[in-house]
Amino acid sequence: MTQSIEWWSIGVGIMTLLFGIGVLVVCLSAAGLLARIGKTLDEVDRQIPALSTPIAATLAHVGGIADTADTTIARLGLAIGQLEYVAAAATRTSNSIGATLANLAANFKKPKGDAIAASEPVASRSNGIL
Repeated sequence: MTQSIEWWSIGVGIMTLLFGIGVLVVCLSAAGLLARIGKTLDEVDRQIPALSTPIAATLAHVGGIADTADTTIARLGLAIGQLEYVAAAATRTSNSIGATLANLAANFKKPKGDAIAASEPVASRSNGIL
């Protein structure tokens, strides 16, 4: 073995050792980070039961409001249906009244032209000669 090969192999060994130390440092940092995340998640797990009761009560209240709103909307739908029925009946009634008044007006028209002459007395139709 020559002198240059030995230094090269020692350099590769040193680089491998430094790379291993770098990986060790990264793994230790990741372990610390995961430990902190674990503590945070443990705290969240501890607080969830305390929050579940108010959240459940709020959701039940919101559900009650939604049910009331659904019932109100259903009632409004029925009321609107009844109003539409009344409006349709009023339209039919007004159309019927309009048709009846039109027929009455047509029957009471004054006669024109020859019909007026036929309805006048004979004396008034003459030229003053009897």
